[in-house]
Amino acid sequence: MTGTEAVLADMRRQLRDGGLRGCLLVRDLRSGEEVGIEPDVALPAASLVKVPLALATAERVRRGELDGATALDVPPGRITTPGPTGLSRFRHPARIAIDDLLYLSTCVSDGSAADALFGLTPPARVTALLQECGVDGITVRHSVSELSDTPVERFDADGAHLAHALAIDSGTGGRGHRVPQLDTTRASTGTARSWVGLLQALWTPSPVHPEVAGRVRGLMAHNVLRHRLAPDFDSDAATWSSKTGTLLNLRHEIGVVEHADGQAFAVAALTESLVPAATQPGADALMAHVARTLRDHLRQL
Repeated sequence: MTGTEAVLADMRRQLRDGGLRGCLLVRDLRSGEEVGIEPDVALPAASLVKVPLALATAERVRRGELDGATALDVPPGRITTPGPTGLSRFRHPARIAIDDLLYLSTCVSDGSAADALFGLTPPARVTALLQECGVDGITVRHSVSELSDTPVERFDADGAHLAHALAIDSGTGGRGHRVPQLDTTRASTGTARSWVGLLQALWTPSPVHPEVAGRVRGLMAHNVLRHRLAPDFDSDAATWSSKTGTLLNLRHEIGVVEHADGQAFAVAALTESLVPAATQPGADALMAHVARTLRDHLRQL
């Protein structure tokens, strides 16, 4: 068994013992070398779709199809269940510019802000613009509001574990699911490899316009949700730019760690928990540990 095979076997075991199914890929953006676990398995994207949405919106602003200063009237989300942020929890209407909605959607993961942007650039157009930029393997199929209508909303806080049990036990071998948001034939989807491909297109020369790539990188650098992979990648000698995605038993994060010595690694960590519980800080810590171990191994090659 080679050193890489041994590392991968150990990481698979740790994920399994920790109650996680993991699909991960880490790629050296300078050399192209990569290491991963099930990187070609498609999983529902959850809020990761806000990165393609940001790219599509920024590209349309660059083309002059949209004006970032245009203000939109956004209805209040009035969501009271745990999780959603920003306008999604507002009680009253707000008038906000496209540029500021882009910030709220990407950096705060505000679903209502994202849906206001999807109203300008529908999911099918976002997917088409991704393909124009040479990014394949990511399909955007629906707005963010559809993500909030899950079994979690049918139970009170004491019954959240029932919704997670349904999410864990109701899938099929072909990635279908009784919960539509978890059905890969109906949900927005991507693989760890496709998300890393998007990151590479944003961080290295690609068909993505440099102005657009720079803007999306800046948004991801200011992501305020830093409880998942950031503790294992952020330091005084490295910066971590990222986007999280969370839905029922899904915990995802994609990002790029840039080191002071010039090295940069794209990371995609997509996971499904097999534990029926809403709050699992141990799962976040485990997926971060596995992602960092893969990065450390790749850095030493």
